[in-house]
Amino acid sequence: MRLTKDLVAAAATPLVLAILAKGESYGYAILKQVNELSGGELDWTEGMLYPLLHRLERLGHVASVWRETDGARRRRYYLITDQGRAELAEQRRQWTTVMDTLKGAWHTTTHPLLEA
Repeated sequence: MRLTKDLVAAAATPLVLAILAKGESYGYAILKQVNELSGGELDWTEGMLYPLLHRLERLGHVASVWRETDGARRRRYYLITDQGRAELAEQRRQWTTVMDTLKGAWHTTTHPLLEA
């Protein structure tokens, strides 16, 4: 299955905020988690993730800090802010409304082509 670019983009912010709500993380780990959570259906690239993280940081939804790892390699860790948690709660309410609406619409649909 191929998800449309618009749908992937719309889900990106709540997905990243939800991942960071579970704890701070860094780029590669976020990409890996997105892939795992989607069962491989969402295969984001660094070119998609980092602009999103930078935008979320500009908006005050996430903060970042450089840390050295075991091998003395530096990584930039991202963490959700209180403002980001509020945004995640709002996005969750909006997505729940969309999902409930679609479920209702699809459940009452009796078109034979949609039954397959």
